[in-house]
Amino acid sequence: MEPMLEYSRLLRRRKRLAPYFQLIRQGLLTQTSISTMAIMDSFPLPLCQPIRNGRAKIFSEVANIGYNATKKVYLYGFKIHMVVSVTGLILKYEVTPASVNDAKVAPELISGCPCSQVLADAGYIGKKIVQEFREMGYQLWKPFRSNMKGAKRHNNSLLNQIRRRIETCFSQLKLYGSEETHNRSLEGFQADFESIVTLYNL
Repeated sequence: MEPMLEYSRLLRRRKRLAPYFQLIRQGLLTQTSISTMAIMDSFPLPLCQPIRNGRAKIFSEVANIGYNATKKVYLYGFKIHMVVSVTGLILKYEVTPASVNDAKVAPELISGCPCSQVLADAGYIGKKIVQEFREMGYQLWKPFRSNMKGAKRHNNSLLNQIRRRIETCFSQLKLYGSEETHNRSLEGFQADFESIVTLYNL
């Protein structure tokens, strides 16, 4: 019986796998038929409990404190921005500090996406982002807030229902451990997250 790898050596090898997971994920997308519509959203990835926000030092060169409006809590860590197909396939993602606004990342995130129509939530506010998307060849749809003019006419219930499918995707990713990390290096974190996304798409 061959001896097993030492744990430390196994971790070092795993860190080097991130580019290969990325190539597998991108290769799968080229073999998949994708509709003209995609969904864009983000979820937080806290690196510690809120009570430790001010003292946390892990990934301090890239992570910071941001506000999660859904849970109404401040958190220290990252934010994962994603574009998925209407069937839930992850097309692209970006990892940013927790404080970065969704609308700021959106143009870079959508760049190169094969879907011409993009559904987002009300967090992607502003006429500027709509114009940016239009200039890039994308049509951005997002629900109006209830107090906005024309909200009842604009807020298509079917599009809202489709848009919420990304929340199912996030819930499934959470089961794979996407909202927690035990890594202490960015290389290890990247390798783990790429493996989770690849496994989910498979």
